[in-house]
Amino acid sequence: MNEYDSNRIFDITKKIDYFPTTKKSEADCYIINTCHIREKATEKVFHDVGRVKKEFKNKKKPILIITGCVAQAEGDLILKKDRYVDAVIGPQSYHSINKVIKDIENKKEQYEITNFETIKKFDELKLTHNNNSNVSSFLTIQEGCDKFCKFCVVPYTRGPEHSRNFHEILNEADRLISNGSKELILLGQNVNAYNNNNKFLSDIIYALEKKKDLLRVRYYTSHPKDMTKDLFEAHKDCTKLMPLLHLPVQSGSDVILKSMNRKHTIKDYFEIINTLKEKNPKIKFASDFIIAYPGERDDDFKKSCELMKRVKFINSYSFIYSPRPGTPACEMEMIDEKLAKKRLFVFQNLAEKIKLNYKKKLLNQKVKVLFENKMKDEKDKYFGRDEYQNPVIVHSKENIIRKEKRVLIKNFSQHTIYGELIDNVNHLAA
Repeated sequence: MNEYDSNRIFDITKKIDYFPTTKKSEADCYIINTCHIREKATEKVFHDVGRVKKEFKNKKKPILIITGCVAQAEGDLILKKDRYVDAVIGPQSYHSINKVIKDIENKKEQYEITNFETIKKFDELKLTHNNNSNVSSFLTIQEGCDKFCKFCVVPYTRGPEHSRNFHEILNEADRLISNGSKELILLGQNVNAYNNNNKFLSDIIYALEKKKDLLRVRYYTSHPKDMTKDLFEAHKDCTKLMPLLHLPVQSGSDVILKSMNRKHTIKDYFEIINTLKEKNPKIKFASDFIIAYPGERDDDFKKSCELMKRVKFINSYSFIYSPRPGTPACEMEMIDEKLAKKRLFVFQNLAEKIKLNYKKKLLNQKVKVLFENKMKDEKDKYFGRDEYQNPVIVHSKENIIRKEKRVLIKNFSQHTIYGELIDNVNHLAA
C-alpha cells in the first residue's frame, strides 16, 4: 500500500511540475513515505532525515516532507525534534501535498496535516490519473480498519474502514490496463471488508474477470472475519483470480487470538480453508504469525506450529511481537527476549521445511508464469511470477515481458525457481 501511495504522490505532484528524479542529490523536494507496522519506525525516520541533511550539507536545502503512518502517529514529535523537516502529512491527507509544497515555497513554515480525510483524498485521486505502467500494478480499494486488534496500530494511523467508490475503482483499473498492466493487486488494510453501496470485493473481482486484456487478479490483505459466501464463489468462478490467498491468522491458539481481539477462532479459520479448497482445489495459502505475543505459553506456541503443519502454508511471515505505542497490547508484559527468539527460530525452521517440500514437488511440473521484466546484467534472462507468486527465471531469445507462458520447472534456490519455456503462446486459457 505504501508503494501505491508513493506512486499516487508522484502523480499528484506532477500537477505542480514536480517530477521523480533518480539523482537524490538534485532533488528540490524530498519525501519520506513511512510505515509504522514494525518497531523502531520513528527512529528510522530520524536516521533518514540525517542522511538527507548529510547529502545536502553544502547545497540548497530541499523541501523535506514526511508522509505515511509514522507521520500520522508521531508527527508532532518529528516536527519538534527536527526543524529540518518542513511538513508531516498523514496517509489519509496526502492529496493536500501540492498545497503544502507551494505554501512551504512561499512561507517556509512547518506543517502538520494528520486529519483523517479519506473521502477527500479519494475525491482528489479520481481527478488524478494513475500513470503506473507496471506489468503487475497495485490498486487500493479500501483503507482503514474497525477491528482494533490489540497489537495493531492501523486503526490509529489509517482511521476507520472506508471503501472507495466502485465505479472509480473500475475506471482506475481500466487506465492501468490501458497502460499495459496485466495483473492487478487489490489492496486494503481489510480488503475483504470492502463495501460501497452494497458492492463488495467479489463484485470488483467479477467485473475485472470481464476485462479482456487483464490476465490476473489478486487481493491483499484479508481478515478471516470478512471471508463471505460471495467471495468463496468468486474463487470458484473467476479464472483470473489467482489460487493463492494470503489470510493472516496471527496465532494457532484460541487463547491468544482472544487476547489479541482477533474475532475469529481456529475452528473458524479451518472452516474457511476447507470451504475454499472445496470451491477451488488448486488454492494454496499464505499467512502472518506473531510469535511470543504477551501471555503466549509453550502450549499456545505449539498450537501455532501445529497449524503450520496442518495447513502447510507455502509462504508465511513471522515476527516476534513488538509493541506499538498507543495500542492496548503495548501495556502488556513482554515475554523473555531469549525465549521469544528461540520460538521464532523453531517456527521459521518449520515454515522453511514446509516451503522446501512444496518447492521439491514443483520440479518437472508445468506452471503458468507472467513475465515482468528482463534481468539486469543477465543476457536473455527474464523474471516473472507463477500463479502462486513464486519468482521464476527463464532464458529466452524472445522478449516475453507482459506475456504469460508455460514453464517447465527445472531447479530452485531458497528464493527463486528456475525453468524452461515450453511454448510460445502469448495468452493461455485458464
